[in-house]
Amino acid sequence: MKAFNASVTSLLLAFSLAQNINAQTASAPLSWGDQNDGTFANPVLNADFSDPDIIRVGEKFYMVASDFHFMGMQVLESDDMVNWRYISQIYNRIDEPGWNDNQHYGGGSWAPAIRFHDGRFYVYFCTPDEGLYMTTATSASGPWEPLHLVKRVGKWEDPCPFWDDDGQAYLGRSQHGAGPIIVHKMSADGRELLDEGKTVYRGPVAEGTKWLKRGGYYFLIIPEGGVSSGWQTVLRARNIYGPYERRIMLERGSTDINGPHQGSLVDAPDGSWWFYHFQDTPERGRVLHLQPARWLDEWPLMGVDKDGNGIGEPVSSWQKPIKSAGRSLPQTDDDFSSSLGLQWQWNHNPWDEAWSLTERKGFLTLHALPAKNLQESHNMLMQKVMGYVCESTTLVEARGKSFAGIACTGREFRGIGLTQEGIFVESDGQRTLVKKGHFKRLYLRVTNDCLRHTHQFSYSLDGKTFQPAGEPFPMHNGHWKGIRVGLFCYGNSGLARFDYFKMEIKE
Repeated sequence: MKAFNASVTSLLLAFSLAQNINAQTASAPLSWGDQNDGTFANPVLNADFSDPDIIRVGEKFYMVASDFHFMGMQVLESDDMVNWRYISQIYNRIDEPGWNDNQHYGGGSWAPAIRFHDGRFYVYFCTPDEGLYMTTATSASGPWEPLHLVKRVGKWEDPCPFWDDDGQAYLGRSQHGAGPIIVHKMSADGRELLDEGKTVYRGPVAEGTKWLKRGGYYFLIIPEGGVSSGWQTVLRARNIYGPYERRIMLERGSTDINGPHQGSLVDAPDGSWWFYHFQDTPERGRVLHLQPARWLDEWPLMGVDKDGNGIGEPVSSWQKPIKSAGRSLPQTDDDFSSSLGLQWQWNHNPWDEAWSLTERKGFLTLHALPAKNLQESHNMLMQKVMGYVCESTTLVEARGKSFAGIACTGREFRGIGLTQEGIFVESDGQRTLVKKGHFKRLYLRVTNDCLRHTHQFSYSLDGKTFQPAGEPFPMHNGHWKGIRVGLFCYGNSGLARFDYFKMEIKE
């Protein structure tokens, strides 16, 4: 039986907070996130952090989210619940059939859960084809233990562990197709299920199981209704197996926040309560929102009940949960001077023999690997598009029979790059030469405007004056992920060297 190789190799060495920090930290406020005046505006993270799970441990907050076919799951940390930074990745490859050959788009990690128990962090997730996995670490910064296959099974999803007051461990989960909610007994170390599970709830697209115990009640905090149009349901019972009472605690209502659901109910050190959830968007994917919450008759009301129906609605802005100075965003830039930044994720398994940060110091070298197009490319290193409008730029040198440059992917696979004949653009497998000639080096750029739903590639010979390459194009989220940008190299021979990558977040 094959298992995940979860060692964190030189691909993801310990990161330095001083390196690869987003340059937006000192700029004027964006229309989202920390407003630098003691308030935040939703979304707090304007990027694709789908199916988020967040916990507090002491004074710090930790988050994981679905990464699907991208390697591997990122862990983020926050001091104030609004500003976040990457601190580790949990695994870097999936040693199962098809993962070396880009055969699992939309597969991989679905809706993880992170918990802290008895001095250790635990992360659980299911993959649709391989099964239920877990790992543990004494620090959220890692190192994380090699992933353990709890159960080889298909079509499970959204697991969450829970350790009761008497030490008995449980696992809640749902089934592919969204429901029902099933509860298993589990070994104390979290590595083995002890029974086949008992169904405790059936509902409309019931998934995203998250546990909480308070005041003698067991709470199951679950999304219902579907990704783009659902609501947040809370179940409670005196016995972990039910029967459960049900209430809807957050809905779209009169707001324009569609599907405000699937996330985490978290308390701050001052005793206030907050709820994180995602919002599904056409291009950016599922962005992260934060709502105030309060307990009313031992039910957690999320958002603000604007019409008095007992159900909260999302807020667009609010006072920050914890006072802090200055905005900081997850890392985006990289000068490739030491280790790859934690913002980077390989599309499917990396081919470690085909990339290097040491062949030429200060450059990322990608060797061409045979592929017909971008979607099949094995050397594709990607990161989340951040913000409503951003501009990503790189400087590339290429040689041999390769196609190399900057990519933008989602449902579509698009790129601009260098080849032997000159500068080309690619759209869903079709390459078009836009300028003939031999170019020793070339500046490449992609501008992502998710407000106007238009995106544009451009190039420059001097890094100052950029020429549009091809027509503006649409992008859409796809394979359960929002659009991403990054670097690629494929072909029958040759290589590409990238000097840097910089993302300017404009809105």
